[in-house]
Amino acid sequence: MRDAGWKYLRSRGLALILLLACPPVFSDDSIINRIEALQAGHPVTVLDAPILAKEALTRFYELREFDLAWDSYSARRQLAQAISEVADQGLNPLDYHHETIAALALQPTDQVEEEVRADLDLVLSDAFLLLSSHLQAGKVNPRTIHAEWTANRQDLETHTVLAQALDTNSVYQTLQQLKPSAPAYQKLVTARRTLTALLGQPWHELAATPTLRPGDKDPRIPEIRRRLTLLGDIPSADHDRQDAYDASVESDIYDDELLIALPAFQARHGLEPDGIIGRQTFAALNRLPVERIRQLDASLERWRWLPDDLGDTYVLVNIAGFEMTMVRSGEEILRQRVIVGRPYRQTPVFSDRIRYLVFNPTWTVPRKLMVQDQLPLIRNDPGYLQRMNFKVYRGWGADRVEVDPSTIDWQRLSANNFPYQLVQEPGPMNALGQIKFMFPNQHDIYLHDTPGQALFGRAERTFSSGCIRVERPFELAERLLESNSNWSRANIDRAIELRDPVNAMLRTPIPVHLQYWTVWVDHSGTIQFRSDIYGRDQRLIDALRSDPQGALMPTPRRP
Repeated sequence: MRDAGWKYLRSRGLALILLLACPPVFSDDSIINRIEALQAGHPVTVLDAPILAKEALTRFYELREFDLAWDSYSARRQLAQAISEVADQGLNPLDYHHETIAALALQPTDQVEEEVRADLDLVLSDAFLLLSSHLQAGKVNPRTIHAEWTANRQDLETHTVLAQALDTNSVYQTLQQLKPSAPAYQKLVTARRTLTALLGQPWHELAATPTLRPGDKDPRIPEIRRRLTLLGDIPSADHDRQDAYDASVESDIYDDELLIALPAFQARHGLEPDGIIGRQTFAALNRLPVERIRQLDASLERWRWLPDDLGDTYVLVNIAGFEMTMVRSGEEILRQRVIVGRPYRQTPVFSDRIRYLVFNPTWTVPRKLMVQDQLPLIRNDPGYLQRMNFKVYRGWGADRVEVDPSTIDWQRLSANNFPYQLVQEPGPMNALGQIKFMFPNQHDIYLHDTPGQALFGRAERTFSSGCIRVERPFELAERLLESNSNWSRANIDRAIELRDPVNAMLRTPIPVHLQYWTVWVDHSGTIQFRSDIYGRDQRLIDALRSDPQGALMPTPRRP
């Protein structure tokens, strides 16, 4: 048995005198040296691998008094297996010392050189600690990528998790349990495996002109048909997409089969499903499988930023997908289209709870919108304020005083000289419609109705100033108020008829998650792709492709 008292003294930097008098020889001596270097802030490299989980590694070995942790061949094998599978999660096995562990850790302990065992132990622990953190909370800190992003990352005492996994011989199972458990995340993992099978397929760039329509004859048609088969939009006869058919013997006519497949392909890429193959459709067809995989990896990472428990009942808005869903007990009970913020007024990402609804809301115009949006309209149209049912106030709060807008020289006002407040009264012209859903937050964002229903027919719906406009708000209101017996649909209708603001408090606040996924798998199992409307994907993809020290992996070229 090793002398625990000696280790305690040495770990506190008090062992020098004893070392001179009676130098001991421990197999874990290098572990102590490495931990001391980490505590001193020095970079540590072991077996040509940088040690990265510094704080957790230090706490792990201190608590076990620097004993070796990975004597169990089973534990080492389980970790190696888990690391080899992380590519399915959009993570890189090389980030977790995959090559070192594959070369050394699967050897019997007695075949590993004595002087290597301690270093290998450190590498194994570092790999587990880093991977467990990444699976549970994401590899990338979202605030380093997007300032407007508020993620609900949870702290995990990974050193405790590692100790328990080793004690119970459950290293592999423990790591699996750290992944997001939501079915939507698991569907993305499955979709990634399907796309990975397409890597290596020829995918040369198709010319984007001329546009193709049903009945056209064109040499690009066989390749288009082949890609739609590989991507699953044309069913494969033998269920083997890679060998489904030989493009060289396919017709070059835009036939009925293609006319069925193309609108479906367009719809799941957020394009107008008109069956016309123009520039945007060619751009989607030309996307390399590896590009699709990377976009999907960004969505997997964003899932890891979410809390694992979204709530038994919750509302989720996918900003990039222009869609809102309500889920109860794992089942989707409501789905609607939404309108989100313009690219220069982006809807932020965060989670909160819907606490109350307001029927017949007023709209107090935020100062930024008053001077940037409303002031130019007022200057150009003297009747605008009256027609849109606005009131003008000088000052704020209880001390504000209503002002006749005709007495104001609007031409002299500016961003630096605007002492007024604009409040739009309830009514059919109100920008918030007849209802808003409140979850008070630092961003001043909420869901609401809108009089501009025609905009929901657009494929890309970035028209708001940041808040989320809901297509059928009263359906959402009924669902949210189901547990409030005094708020039947009849009572909701009566509240609307009053034409004055009425608050409806939720008996149980409902979690709401505003997220940004450009790839997801829908309720029918179809993988959906959307444009990166806010330009948020590439920085995240680059961060995911970088090693833990920030070096970016090279980009593959088009074959």
